[in-house]
Amino acid sequence: MATFNSSNTLSSTFYLSGIPGYEEFHHWISIPFCLLYLVGIMGNCTILHIVRTDPRLHQPMYYFLAMLSLTDMGMSMPTMISLFRVLWSISREIQFSTCVVQMFFIHTFSFTESSVLLAMAFDRYVAICHPLRYATILTPRLIMKIGIAALLRSACAMIPLLARLAFFPFCHSHILSHSYCLHQDMIRLACADTLFNVIYGLLLVVVLWGMDSLGIFVSYVYILHSILKIASREGRLKALNTCASHICVVLILYVPMMGLSIVHRFAKHSSPLIHIFMAHIYLLVPPVLNPIIYSVKTKQIRQGVLYLLLRTKTGSTMS
Repeated sequence: MATFNSSNTLSSTFYLSGIPGYEEFHHWISIPFCLLYLVGIMGNCTILHIVRTDPRLHQPMYYFLAMLSLTDMGMSMPTMISLFRVLWSISREIQFSTCVVQMFFIHTFSFTESSVLLAMAFDRYVAICHPLRYATILTPRLIMKIGIAALLRSACAMIPLLARLAFFPFCHSHILSHSYCLHQDMIRLACADTLFNVIYGLLLVVVLWGMDSLGIFVSYVYILHSILKIASREGRLKALNTCASHICVVLILYVPMMGLSIVHRFAKHSSPLIHIFMAHIYLLVPPVLNPIIYSVKTKQIRQGVLYLLLRTKTGSTMS
């Protein structure tokens, strides 16, 4: 461990961490992680398959749901290999270039998911406040532009932040706090002035997440205003029910996201287990729960899942 903790050379090799204090249980700890990744991958792939194959779901709401599934997998999948390499005692080493690529995917898709949630809020706003113009406003062409813009905005915003890491010397500890690479964890190890990265990273969080969350909030103000105008109680409940899944998904992303940011910036000296626990919740809970929420709360998705299961069962019985 002495060679891990200090180094007089500017080595490009870093060392990932598992669950400190529980190294002898890493193989057992990997089992629930395997199950979570399996549920997340299967759930999101099922959503993508149903939306692609069912013509009834070729509507804006479900296109955005497919985007959400893609961003969920894009945010969590890059961590899978490095996590299991650590938990299965294969290797703790990760090269600097690999670390930067992993950071790029994690942070880019994290910001992209926030943008997709804003797009989904806009979809609900148009569906409830302007139902007669829904199909003419949210055309497939516009939806495609929104998805590309969300991805490009997030990717371009991350490039200056990660490009500067190439110029930082890492002359002391090379041990990262997690089993994957995060920007806020990496700059902690740099032997250089990281003020730009700290301020720019904070601005990204405030501007991108802040703009998205503000847009979501404004959308729901207009939605609530329109719902209160509906005369019947059943009509109001039906309109609110169409937003329930989206509200749950927003909370599932933003609450762990804000918690992780607060822990990294204001609780640096707290127990490492808190940092690790918050990071895993932030990366694993949305991909696992989002498909479940939409499968339970959305009738069309639920019917698609049941049809897929029954068709698979019928096919296996006939064979």
